[in-house]
Amino acid sequence: MLYSSIDNNKIKDIKKLHIKKYRDKKNLFLVEGRHLVLEAYKTGLLKELFLEENELLPLDVMTSYMTNNVKNYLSELDNPTNIIGVCEKKEGIIEGKRIVYLDCIQDPGNLGTIIRSCVAFNIDTLVLSKDCVDLYNSKVIRATQGLLFHLNIVIENIENFVPNLKQNGYKIYGTKVTHGKNLKDIEKNEKFVIIMGNEGNGIGEVASELCDEFIYIKMNEKCESLNVGVATSIILYELDK
Repeated sequence: MLYSSIDNNKIKDIKKLHIKKYRDKKNLFLVEGRHLVLEAYKTGLLKELFLEENELLPLDVMTSYMTNNVKNYLSELDNPTNIIGVCEKKEGIIEGKRIVYLDCIQDPGNLGTIIRSCVAFNIDTLVLSKDCVDLYNSKVIRATQGLLFHLNIVIENIENFVPNLKQNGYKIYGTKVTHGKNLKDIEKNEKFVIIMGNEGNGIGEVASELCDEFIYIKMNEKCESLNVGVATSIILYELDK
């Protein structure tokens, strides 16, 4: 089918997926571009494909076509691509020995960087507090370069799962700029949770009270702190050695 009008009800419904409440209601989200669409397809989360006229991408999913004006209407990019995918959200569960918890991370770029680093350094589960930036924000999705499709991600507040993990031998590491143990000096535990805090305020009070130990990254005294995406990447690299 070819969609040529932005007043079409189907197109209007797809457009609404740029808004979080509609993504949550429909359990769907959008991706733009060949790479992200193919990554979604590999994991079975691509449910519908929209191609601009004359674009070719033969995938075994429902496929429709759209005119240039519809493409521009649906896209959030300054330079819209010819390929837009509708994907289903994936429900993860908290499992594995290596877990990262993000406490109120707000910047989409930071979340995207952390997701990529979690995949790179063999994290089993990434848990986002419920007040984090939305995982399915288009800026987050683009920042992950498609790796969000290859990581077990759960949205849950820390008090609802960490007490049980502590009883099962997990070490809970919090991060602080000062008054912690040097990352290189910590005794590595087979099962752990690393808590990374908000860009401006760090780890919240509830998360802090659940920590067994605080760690920091030793660095030049001229540098007061690191971006949370960079800091997470360094910590995960060290723990993966």
